[in-house]
Amino acid sequence: MNSTPAPQLAFIGLAVSDMAASIAFYRRLGLAFPEGSEHAPHVEVELPGGLLLVLDTEATIRSFHPAWHPPTGGSRTALAFRCQSPAHVDAVYEELVGAGHHGELKPWDAFWGQRYAVVHDPDGNGVDLLAPLA
Repeated sequence: MNSTPAPQLAFIGLAVSDMAASIAFYRRLGLAFPEGSEHAPHVEVELPGGLLLVLDTEATIRSFHPAWHPPTGGSRTALAFRCQSPAHVDAVYEELVGAGHHGELKPWDAFWGQRYAVVHDPDGNGVDLLAPLA
């Protein structure tokens, strides 16, 4: 048995094409990015439990990894945000769609016991909204 501790997940990183649009989107979901983050090439925000969400502009990533190209095709990443109630799922979904973000899946009562919806962030990443059904 190996006595070396297992690595710990430290952050979730997203490559963003427009930092200001991404910051505005995630602020609507309650993340507290520092003022001025819209103009930074690299931004970190601590999530509950200490995990970080890290946003880097595509140009920043290319500056230290010149062979990197943004992903193409379907999204393979999704973030999920727990809402306070099924009605809160509906309200957050409507707020984001009303602000011009793509609503991928309108709120519905999932068979696994949650009110669930999916909206896309400015780069097309799926962002799930969920709350337990009563």
